[in-house]
Amino acid sequence: MKGPTVEKSEKQKVRLDKYLWSIRVFKTRSQATEAIDKGRVKMKGENVKASRNVVIGDEYEARTEHKNWVLKVTQILASRMAYAEAIKYYEDLTPIEELERVRQVASTFQTGKRLSKIGRPTKKDRRDLGELLD
Repeated sequence: MKGPTVEKSEKQKVRLDKYLWSIRVFKTRSQATEAIDKGRVKMKGENVKASRNVVIGDEYEARTEHKNWVLKVTQILASRMAYAEAIKYYEDLTPIEELERVRQVASTFQTGKRLSKIGRPTKKDRRDLGELLD
């Protein structure tokens, strides 16, 4: 079985939407294309097209739901691979302030689990309340 098609030559052509998907900035390629079409991905402050070919050294600003990325292309990646491998194909130039904001938001994220002894009463609390009212 062959591995992913990865060439280090600059002659390989990869569309921007496919590249952003393969380095795992977006979960699906259609999400990457939609973000580009809506102007959430820029190069030097200018909107780009999804069909634009990625060149080594390009810097892109990508705004996702959770983070505003600043990425520099270091290698061309044509197919999706594991996160540990994918991070080798770009340099993350995201400002420290943005990374701190993302950490702050993540630390306050609710998992849906209620804190102990807060909210709905336990059976014991309900019995005690029933005895008090009787």
